[in-house]
Amino acid sequence: MVEPTAGGPRASIESAEELRKRALELQLVELERAEKINTRQAAKHAEFVEDFFRKHIGDNERAVIKRLVMKAAADGKYEAMVYSFPSSFCTDSGRAINNGVQGWQNTLQGRAREVYDLFETVARPQGYSLKAMVINFPEGIPGDIGFFLGWEPPVE
Repeated sequence: MVEPTAGGPRASIESAEELRKRALELQLVELERAEKINTRQAAKHAEFVEDFFRKHIGDNERAVIKRLVMKAAADGKYEAMVYSFPSSFCTDSGRAINNGVQGWQNTLQGRAREVYDLFETVARPQGYSLKAMVINFPEGIPGDIGFFLGWEPPVE
């Protein structure tokens, strides 16, 4: 009988234990990567929430809204989505908006409330309308809310 040599068939095959160890090491690397991504996303979300509830509508945001409206009008449209935010930022998680309940604006908080107030003081007096609606339903529950600014001519 011939014994396998150092360069023979047995030398190129790793043991099952070594393969399990390598698989575990790869899983640990992937878990660490996923944890870093989750940490970055959580920090980004926390910053968004802080920004949403603490900062005010600035000139840049007003300029973005104006550009959205002007682009929609140039495209022959009578409506543009000018703002969106998570429904969880409403005091009722967007239920009043989703169901078209009168007084839905009273559930708004933070910047969403500021955008609504800006509409009331600046846009409504100039003949604009504002529609709020749930724009997606992840897992069947209200997701994000969109504000749609309209300028359609009145029906006579």
